[in-house]
Amino acid sequence: MQIRSLSQEAYERWEKFVATHPEATFFHTVGWKRVLEEVFGHPTYYLYAAQGEEVVGVLPLGHISSRLFGNALISIPFCVYGGALAINLEVRSGLERAAIDLARRLQVEWLELRHLKPSGSGRPTKDLYVTFRKALASDVEANFKAIPRKQRAMVRKGMEAGLVSVIDTAVDRFYEVYAESVRNLGTPVFPKKYFKVLKDVFGEQCEILVVEHRGRPVAACMSFYFRDQVLPYYGGGTRMARELHANDFLYWEIMRRATIKGVKVFDYGRSKRGTGSFRFKTHWGFTPEPLYYEYELIQANKIPEVNPLNPKYRLFIEIWRHLPLPVSKLIGPWLARSLG
Repeated sequence: MQIRSLSQEAYERWEKFVATHPEATFFHTVGWKRVLEEVFGHPTYYLYAAQGEEVVGVLPLGHISSRLFGNALISIPFCVYGGALAINLEVRSGLERAAIDLARRLQVEWLELRHLKPSGSGRPTKDLYVTFRKALASDVEANFKAIPRKQRAMVRKGMEAGLVSVIDTAVDRFYEVYAESVRNLGTPVFPKKYFKVLKDVFGEQCEILVVEHRGRPVAACMSFYFRDQVLPYYGGGTRMARELHANDFLYWEIMRRATIKGVKVFDYGRSKRGTGSFRFKTHWGFTPEPLYYEYELIQANKIPEVNPLNPKYRLFIEIWRHLPLPVSKLIGPWLARSLG
């Protein structure tokens, strides 16, 4: 077995391995390499294990170095899942040792591996994030009835308000809604180019749904499709969305449309324990499942706390929430590129 760096000629073999591995996620696909490099300029290190010319394991890595948020090697930045995929423990261990060696050569503070399941490595983990995943029935009405009664009522109120959903092929309307939404939460927004490249790289696997009220967009979401799963990934609403119950309607529409397509798993994505998004997802009847973010400390002496719940970011978040929207859209992308 050899550990190699991914070259252009091996892209197809990497993708074939990911397509057939039972524990692969959308974020293991090689398209994220282009996204990280082209949009953010972050160096990537896509390692794979080979027996002859056969790929038997992969480990995608991105390097983010920031004075504000630290210097880290991550599998994989801006993605909620990652880590090594391998045919057995020996291959996985080989990939992880290679990643640790790389982290030491790069002199990063830490290596972060974002797992859906515990790897059994014994590395320290952060008990902060959970994911929400649920199997869908094949029938639209059955999925609607499976939503808890109070949440169903919120969706119905959105319907009664005259909301409609449409699929956009361009990112423009989505971006305006999303930029306003994250500003209101006190979070820097990604550059518009990021979403354009995501749409370009992933094509039909990347879908934008916009909720309109009297022709005006009030909520929107960019979702990813992978195998039999849908992942509503970047979503938000304007200030009008709350009174119109547009966010409730938005996610029901994603679920409804996914069911018609034959999708079997609705992946509501990552949330931090105790936050508003965490509570919102539990109202849909989803059960939180812990995520296992494992750390190899290289130059750091403790697990990093680069997240909005860290008290040292509280003042920044409060100030950001009150910035004029044009200012937040101008400054935000510069900061967001380091929030991997």
